[in-house]
Amino acid sequence: MIPVEINKSYEIEIQDLNIAGEGIGKFKGFTIFVEGALPDEKVIAHIVQLKNNYAIGRILKIIKKSEHRTEPICPVYNHCGGCQLQHLSYSEQLKWKRKKILDDLERIGNLYDIEIFDTIGMKNPFHYRNKMQFPVGHSKSGIIVGCYARGSHKIIDTDACIIQKEVIDKILCSVKKAINLFNLTPYDEDSHKGILRHVMCRAGADGELMVVFVTATKKLPNAKNVIKFLRTKHPDITSIQQNIQTYHNNVILGRETKALFGSSTIKEKIKEIQFSISARSFFQVNTSQAEVLYRIALDFAELTGNEVIIDAYCGIGTIAIFLSKFAHKVYGIEIVNTAIIDAKKNAKENKIKNVEFIAGDVCKIIPQIYSHGIRADVIVVDPPRAGCDKKVLETFTKMNPSRIIYVSCNSSTLARDLTILNDLNYITKKIQPVDMFPFTSHVESVAQIIKKA
Repeated sequence: MIPVEINKSYEIEIQDLNIAGEGIGKFKGFTIFVEGALPDEKVIAHIVQLKNNYAIGRILKIIKKSEHRTEPICPVYNHCGGCQLQHLSYSEQLKWKRKKILDDLERIGNLYDIEIFDTIGMKNPFHYRNKMQFPVGHSKSGIIVGCYARGSHKIIDTDACIIQKEVIDKILCSVKKAINLFNLTPYDEDSHKGILRHVMCRAGADGELMVVFVTATKKLPNAKNVIKFLRTKHPDITSIQQNIQTYHNNVILGRETKALFGSSTIKEKIKEIQFSISARSFFQVNTSQAEVLYRIALDFAELTGNEVIIDAYCGIGTIAIFLSKFAHKVYGIEIVNTAIIDAKKNAKENKIKNVEFIAGDVCKIIPQIYSHGIRADVIVVDPPRAGCDKKVLETFTKMNPSRIIYVSCNSSTLARDLTILNDLNYITKKIQPVDMFPFTSHVESVAQIIKKA
């Protein structure tokens, strides 16, 4: 029998945080998730949602407050879904993110005795995001641009965000004015009418800026006036583009992008390496921590300069190019052809000659190059949040590398994949968490996996 009822309140002690950063508590053995609650707190929670094996509660009162609770800086933090941990001190965020990885390894992977280092944080964990995507919508007060509320597609109007670069705050305010001045009607997800779905901003190296208008229509009305207005306000804008997304789904970017002003790419740098980034390119949103992440991948690879490396899911070639200066040869594999085009361009611009980029499915490409006598000493993999398919991991081990370096943004799928690799005779030696996303519940990590003796 479920011991709690909907729309009733209960006193709950919070033991931990879940993957979304919500407090986990128990009432008579029944699990309650409480948004905004922290471990070691005692709260009065009002039950707003009830399932067979858990409930969701909202804090009415904090009876006992955690010593690590802090006052959120952002004025819309309690509504916006962009951050989950502003109410937790930064030092404790770093500890919790390490614990999250450890818990997932033990709970999901049944993996123990792996060395997990302390999470590497930022000296200044503010204004780090080099890219933001803002939904556009209507409210009673007019057109709004901001971030989605937690767990919904309700837009929280905002003029500034503590985790995005301050120059993007300024562009956001100008974009709002342009939308109103030139009557860029927001797209409605229910009626599928309107023009403007999202606005994306990127801030690159040396002050280069990109603005992308994501539309449900083939044309952006008043495009010339919009461009003139934004360029007058922000002369540093080097790229204004339109991305066309006509499908009735929640995917932000469509397949077609056209330049309205300037270049189709902006430049970003990691150390002395320069990358050209297009509107749809994947690039780590935290440039300074990306450098930390790649340096760890390099350290874990233990290169002597004679190795052949395969970089699976290479994207626009960031890791492959970064490692190329320390290896004999690097092969980058990516199924997205436009990313491979960008990767080849990046290698050429950086005068890197020992990297070869191949477009295609990892499961097909690796056996092909293996049949041509190519052997990988090290395989580097940086997959999407869903992790690797088992067939991909099996393909890696058939290549018989001495080490696999796994870069992960999801500790749950990391734990699953490390278990599969363990069964395939590869053991995880150590993991380094990196705080790529301060004030959120996400954590990046690098795992060193070696072949069993």
